Amino acid sequence: MAEVSIPTQQFVDIKEVRDGVVYLKSGGMRKLLIVGGINFDLKSEEEQVTILNSFQNFLNTIDFSVQFFVHSRKVNIENYLTKMRERQEQEENELLKIQISEYIEFIRSFVDQNAIISKTFFTIVPYESVSIQRSGLGFFDMFSPSAKKPGVDQSTQAALEQLEHRVSEITDGLEQIGLHVTQLGDDEIVELFYNMYNPQLTEKKGMELAKNAASSNENTNPSNI
Repeated sequence: MAEVSIPTQQFVDIKEVRDGVVYLKSGGMRKLLIVGGINFDLKSEEEQVTILNSFQNFLNTIDFSVQFFVHSRKVNIENYLTKMRERQEQEENELLKIQISEYIEFIRSFVDQNAIISKTFFTIVPYESVSIQRSGLGFFDMFSPSAKKPGVDQSTQAALEQLEHRVSEITDGLEQIGLHVTQLGDDEIVELFYNMYNPQLTEKKGMELAKNAASSNENTNPSNI
């Protein structure tokens, strides 16, 4: 008798992604924020202490769980190499053409031997009908079904308003520290989960998540925070 394959979606707790909100099968909701970085090492000792104290105060002000998540991804450099080839074709000086060609080959060889990894920072803001105290949550645990308290029934609109209020609170707190925060849209959320479930693949070309990450990290070095 042939084995019956089970769809992968059955093991994913996400029901749908709509208007920047992740709806869970349990009825819970999540919003994802992409957070830029600051070059902590270049700050003076006094500035570092101020940043740490501000972050501590920020954590003490929130009364709900929140997840900080770092996503590492192998960078796709094909766009960059394509631009270099175009530059090579436009160059009239034969010596410079040769140098550009050698540079392209050097970059390609270097990346083949030493993968370039980009780090993107996210904050996951949850909302459930009832606050559940849980510790030691991993990334996927934040999207796991949560128990519902009998008799608790809130409309979707009211739940969305509460979630948006939490997002505003988190955004304001992080921006006061000097971090740039942007909410992810539907395409960016889908891309993030695609990358999570396909870790062996490199970052796709032209994806909106990478563009948003670059915008959030402009003039910063997130690896130092």
